[in-house]
Amino acid sequence: MGAAPPEVNFSDLSNKPVETVRKLQRSPTRSLRIHRRGDEEDLVLTTASRAAQVNEAMSATTKLFLALMEQPQVVTLVTEILPVAFPWVRFLPKEVVQEFVIDLVGTLKAAESLDNPAPLAQVITEWRHTAEVYADPEVLAVLLRRDGEDFGPVPEPPA
Repeated sequence: MGAAPPEVNFSDLSNKPVETVRKLQRSPTRSLRIHRRGDEEDLVLTTASRAAQVNEAMSATTKLFLALMEQPQVVTLVTEILPVAFPWVRFLPKEVVQEFVIDLVGTLKAAESLDNPAPLAQVITEWRHTAEVYADPEVLAVLLRRDGEDFGPVPEPPA
């Protein structure tokens, strides 16, 4: 963790497959970042063994953290040190930080059971946006104002 993987263009996979695989094999991360054209998201190519190792490490770390969170003193400690991992937590009121911890731990457990980190990333993003609201007194005041009318879901913008 820390070293960025080497980068190649997407066309290198088909035009120079042997050279591309050699780059992958020589990479300290055993992965390559594959650049795609235009608005396409880049890809990461990795070896199956490296993907399995990363998955095992994340699973073990998650299980250890979840086991620790069953101890009341650990919950208190995690709540106190959360701003080290998530500096934006400082903008949340204390009782809301506790809600974040409960949501984070519950989602961690559920995401681990599915072997899918996407729900966890979504929860962290949602709570970061919540902190952004608390950090801006004007936005918070507007959202806390109860005199408005809820007009329901906002429709998707036209393409």
